[in-house]
Amino acid sequence: MTDLAAPRSASPFSFRHLQARHGNKLLVAAAITGYAFLSQAMLAGQGTGAVKLRIDLSPLLEVSPILQAHIAGALLSFAIGTALLLGVKGRLHHRVLGYTWVVTMSVTAISSFFLTGLNGDSYSLIHLLSGWTVIVLPMALVAARRRDIAKHRKEMTSMFFGGMLIAGLFSFLPGRLMWHLLFTA
Repeated sequence: MTDLAAPRSASPFSFRHLQARHGNKLLVAAAITGYAFLSQAMLAGQGTGAVKLRIDLSPLLEVSPILQAHIAGALLSFAIGTALLLGVKGRLHHRVLGYTWVVTMSVTAISSFFLTGLNGDSYSLIHLLSGWTVIVLPMALVAARRRDIAKHRKEMTSMFFGGMLIAGLFSFLPGRLMWHLLFTA
């Protein structure tokens, strides 16, 4: 006889099982796919030909110091965050890199409040991520200090993927500064 009251485990092919085991990978895949479709649509609308990879940092020298600080903070946050996600947790190395990441994320989030342009001269939806980051960063630090590792991991990982991946991909859309630094049509 089967016990109907016993909890059922999720099938290995169910979305819930995939999300539990590979949630971050699914998020990355969805973000990159969305970015690729949006970029392709923008480039097709402009009638742009083939896109080629090239690195030209000269436009970076012509922008405001606030935007330079924002880009430096974002690039450092991405590099440090990637190292933190892939490395061993809880050691001195993790803590030192973690506090450095908090500083670089703070610089990135706070500097974004002085930048507009995606939505004319007003704030865009990406600025909500910056506000969210300014609020959640201290909460994630407090969670780590209180040894609530699950909460700390959830908040830091969501900030990395939300702030770095989603907002970062928006900065690489055709026509934006980061696109011009790395690509040509």
